[in-house]
Amino acid sequence: MTVTALRRLAYAAVVSLGAMTLTVPAAHAGEGAARKGMPLKDGTLEWGVKESFRQYVTGPIGGGRIEAADGARQADGDGPFTFTGGTGSYDMATHAVATTFKGSVRFLGHQKEDKSWELDIKLADVKVKTQGTSGSITADVTTAGGATQADVAIASLDLSAVRPGGGAGGAMTFAKIPAKLTGDGAKAFKGFYKEGQELDAATLSVKAGGGDGGGQREKPQPQQKPESPAPKSPAPAPVVEKPKASAEPAKERKEPAAPALGTIADGNLDWGVKKSFRDYVTGPVAGGKAEVSGGAGQSGDGYRFPKGRGSYDAGTAALDAAFDGAVRFTGHEGQLDLKLSDLKVKANGTSGTLYADVSAKERSSGKVVDTDVMPLAKLKLPADALKAKDGVVSVPAAPATLTAQGAKAFGGMYKEGQDLDPVNVTVSVDKNATLPAATSAAASGTAELAQTGASTGPLLAAAGALALAGGAAVYATRRRGGARG
Repeated sequence: MTVTALRRLAYAAVVSLGAMTLTVPAAHAGEGAARKGMPLKDGTLEWGVKESFRQYVTGPIGGGRIEAADGARQADGDGPFTFTGGTGSYDMATHAVATTFKGSVRFLGHQKEDKSWELDIKLADVKVKTQGTSGSITADVTTAGGATQADVAIASLDLSAVRPGGGAGGAMTFAKIPAKLTGDGAKAFKGFYKEGQELDAATLSVKAGGGDGGGQREKPQPQQKPESPAPKSPAPAPVVEKPKASAEPAKERKEPAAPALGTIADGNLDWGVKKSFRDYVTGPVAGGKAEVSGGAGQSGDGYRFPKGRGSYDAGTAALDAAFDGAVRFTGHEGQLDLKLSDLKVKANGTSGTLYADVSAKERSSGKVVDTDVMPLAKLKLPADALKAKDGVVSVPAAPATLTAQGAKAFGGMYKEGQDLDPVNVTVSVDKNATLPAATSAAASGTAELAQTGASTGPLLAAAGALALAGGAAVYATRRRGGARG
């Protein structure tokens, strides 16, 4: 909590207690200022750990459930958790807050033949500590077949941009505190996510103990709207410099090199699908791999799909391009089998769509279901991205979000609008133009990706990882054939 906010909380408590001192009795004054503090009560912590992980656990791949008990509850629709009954103290000397909450949450998934669970993670005795603009969330962590690790620092909190608000009964509330996985948290959850992975934001609410919290006195405080940083202005649209007037108008008319309507001579599409999904597939839980074929190769952390072809209309800034190659994700000893091939991009102006032929194995039947030309992602293009320069159209890092059809195709593991990896498209619209060199495209073959994270060790595949995760449980909408190898 910010020092200013905590001082307000302390003031409210003093008022509510009739100006009684909130420090320890005088008889104990000799024990030092560190013992001087204000008790806190009726605290709540709203925190979902990681949304994509929750969806994974209860989805078709995890096939499990989440149990909230001992005072914790979960919101409907696989929502976040609320830990209740928080008690603790506010140190008036250091402005530190320490609060312990009731409740536990247990994640269960991947049931074995003996009815036990491969994924079994329990978080209990959750604590929040803050001082100044930083803080942490700790919990006792119990995993399948393992001992309980006490007070594991799972998340680090950043309160630098968080401003306090008021709540019922004089509560002081800090909403949507950014949270990231700590090094100890990554170890506790078996390295499914790297240190620094973003977790769900947390909302903390506390009251001064020993009274009704001074609700009437504290209420006006939020109206002051403490100095909050001015909202960041949206990034300015790229400025396209107009060509300077030339003494040779005939030469000027030759720009751009591409005709108003023409064909694409060559091109590449670079895309990683979803980083957390790649990490999950090649991690210790799925124990799988990613293989490229049909001319595709590895490019950086993702994949390069080559030999672009199609059409380009400079007059309407429209692009219709198809690319060679495929990437196939397999794991869980063949239960997960997902292949994306024949990727296509159709774009006009500042919007576009990424399509692919999708082949996936159904988890329930073991059959492979194919769907042709599925719209997987919506693309947002920078202004003037579809303008050719020196005979090349280049769309760098276009933000991509999952479509409704894509969400269904991937077993509902992600909601429509979920962020995917950005898409990079480069095509030549002049046969004499030269495409930029590959960033690090490898020859076709197996792309063994580095294991990086997902949400919590068996925090299995860390949800985040499973973001596009539906992997093994993908249900395509139109069957084209039977099971394949």
